[in-house]
Amino acid sequence: MITLDVSPVAFTIGAFSVRWYGIMVALAVLTLIFWAMREVRRGADLSYETIFNAALVGIPSGIIFSRLLHVIDLWDYYGQHPGQIIGGSGLSIYGAVLGAALGIWIFSRFRKISFGYLADVLAPGIILAQAVGRVGCTLNGCCYGLETSAFCAVVYTHPESMGPIGVPVHPTQIYEIIFNLIVFVVLLKLRGKFRPDGSLFLIYLTFYALWRLGIDFIREGTDFLFGLHEAQIISIVVLIITITLIALRTRWVVSKVDS
Repeated sequence: MITLDVSPVAFTIGAFSVRWYGIMVALAVLTLIFWAMREVRRGADLSYETIFNAALVGIPSGIIFSRLLHVIDLWDYYGQHPGQIIGGSGLSIYGAVLGAALGIWIFSRFRKISFGYLADVLAPGIILAQAVGRVGCTLNGCCYGLETSAFCAVVYTHPESMGPIGVPVHPTQIYEIIFNLIVFVVLLKLRGKFRPDGSLFLIYLTFYALWRLGIDFIREGTDFLFGLHEAQIISIVVLIITITLIALRTRWVVSKVDS
């Protein structure tokens, strides 16, 4: 078993506390931005201005939707504490991804940019950023799994941790970090092999939806509908949409290497 005796608070400035979770979320955002800039340097048909403007739209829309889905998921609590609805103490990764995607889609319509192309460029960077963000969840103690006696169980011992103190649980955050890194490599291998634009982004969404549908069966959470978590319900909807679109639109591009 792994013992984590880490304070979720990285440091304090007067009465203001900076948590590891917030630091890693910020680093996750920077990871995605740096990834996009790297792709521009490598020859992607995008400009730095486009990336910057897309970030200006995608970051706030992702944060808003992320918080919204978190509040909806825990409405039993927030309905009793409406003053805490506005805040950053809880976020939903699905809200961040889908909210940012919606914001960037609207942006691309106004700027006459191919959303599918932009989404394909960003897809590997998105899953890499998610891996970075889950490090914050691990240190924070949130998003933990069910109690287990498995050899890889994590035991949180710091009194300020959001995890159950002294109880061995599935390290679902670490599982997801590993999964995200694997998908990152797979997406890199699949780049340029599918048409039309947007296919790689659909594949990314499909991979992650399948993961969340499965991993949440051993992850602590709130029953949202039919005994499933909110993320699982969203995953089912996402899978219906992405698999349908992939089946109807996506085609494999045969290169000289493949033939």
